[in-house]
Amino acid sequence: MNLLDVAPVRLATWVEIDGRITLHRPPPAPPSVRTLLGWVLHHLAVRRIRLDAVGTLAWRELDGQQTIAEIAAKLRGAFGEAVEPAEERLGDLVRVLRREGFLAYPGWDPDVPTTPTT
Repeated sequence: MNLLDVAPVRLATWVEIDGRITLHRPPPAPPSVRTLLGWVLHHLAVRRIRLDAVGTLAWRELDGQQTIAEIAAKLRGAFGEAVEPAEERLGDLVRVLRREGFLAYPGWDPDVPTTPTT
């Protein structure tokens, strides 16, 4: 899979305060024997993450329709040289957000919603 061709889907809710996005970590599936450790780790993890200006613009564009390559071009247009290498920087952000449960890759991650979270 080429990450540049992926159009990630948002799984988290968020608020915008003073022009910055704050993400709210989505809860795991209801606890069971199999997911008990995941549930405990969720409650120990940071529940909110405030994004910087680049992350905020990226989050707004991660609508499940645009690819990483398209969003990187928008970041480049908005921030110029300060965001370079844009694809690498956005790729790193997206990988972290996916690992932390804020995003999913349609067609790759199981049970990905067909409509993005708003």
